[in-house]
Amino acid sequence: MEGTTRLELPDYVTRPFEVYVNGVLQTEGPDYSVDAERSLVFPRELASEGSLSKLRWLSIFLGVAGTYRKNESVDVACTVNGKPVVASLTSKASHAAFPQQG
Repeated sequence: MEGTTRLELPDYVTRPFEVYVNGVLQTEGPDYSVDAERSLVFPRELASEGSLSKLRWLSIFLGVAGTYRKNESVDVACTVNGKPVVASLTSKASHAAFPQQG
């Protein structure tokens, strides 16, 4: 699936939920779909800044350059145990964003 982006949903995210890319509400169907593996699938590649080299960090520290790379963020808003929750997803989806339930 070249030209697509797949982001795994955390286990605690259940329907109904809302998906935002860079703070803009997305519509299921034209903007994304949910596959059988509980992943959001976007029909385009989402830009990711990636890691910065030591030289780039040094130039930022010295004020020579900034971080002007394109980096799209994906957030999923839902309700868990009656409380609103927002999960920020990355291509290396971290499920540690939600505190352990007791």
